[in-house]
Amino acid sequence: MSNGGIIGPVNDPNVYTTSNVTSFTSSGTFTRRTNQAAIDFLVVAGGGAGGNSHGGGGGGGGFRTSFPGGTKIAIPSSPVPVTVGAGGTGGTTCVSTMTPGSPSIIGSITAAGGGRGGGQGTADNGGSGGGAAGCAPRTAIGLGNTPPVSPSQGNSGGTGGTDGVSFAQGGGGGGAGAVGNNANNVNAGGPGGAGSANSITGSPVTYAGGGGGGVSTGQPVGTGGSGGGGAGKGGPGTATAGTVNTGGGGGGSGAIGGASISGAGGSGIVVVLEPAGTFASGVWSLQEQYNLKKNNQWTS
Repeated sequence: MSNGGIIGPVNDPNVYTTSNVTSFTSSGTFTRRTNQAAIDFLVVAGGGAGGNSHGGGGGGGGFRTSFPGGTKIAIPSSPVPVTVGAGGTGGTTCVSTMTPGSPSIIGSITAAGGGRGGGQGTADNGGSGGGAAGCAPRTAIGLGNTPPVSPSQGNSGGTGGTDGVSFAQGGGGGGAGAVGNNANNVNAGGPGGAGSANSITGSPVTYAGGGGGGVSTGQPVGTGGSGGGGAGKGGPGTATAGTVNTGGGGGGSGAIGGASISGAGGSGIVVVLEPAGTFASGVWSLQEQYNLKKNNQWTS
């Protein structure tokens, strides 16, 4: 099929009869394959690390998508940078060494990192908030959908618990699909909130589950939320990390001190769905025009 009256070389356009999915599991650059600027997207941030010392579960990374049936975004130029957020880092102390997840970004869309789970410090707000710790003094839960966007990118964490004598339990981190569960004040950590499923890649995958709460030795731990949330830990040792490229929150750790390490958050993901379309080049340099004319490839 030639250009049909357009001045230039014989130029068969690229005709894409099907849509195209590009998944980013690390930061990179997106280049459109067609001249259509509107795309569907899935943007999931990194999950937060769990808290230490009967710590709360980390919050799932912020979850934002246009698929199916949502508002596409315009890509005014190509290529464009893509940022895939890292998961938060687990730690061994109650307050300072755990970190929240990092944001994921494409174009005008930013998903906020998941909040860090609480230890002997406040749980973080984030895409989804971290669960509160069970060890005293217990502090507030982390709030989800922070900063606020519509539709919501996540949910809040659950509260911590204690029997008031010798046992304590962390609350579950919030997930994209549900709030983190509260700890059982008798004997169990709070499960992480469920994530959200999406089929932009062609099959359903669940993302951004919250981490489970850590507990005292011998108690049932909080399970991780569906969508990559890591389970909490009972007693010394390392809690389960969130699953990579799901934005799952890390599990809260159990025992107090350096023998106990909270779970890291899972890294995020960015997925782009381009519609079917057609693209044909229409700009040539003077040198290209000369060479095409010389080789009898220029039409007018």
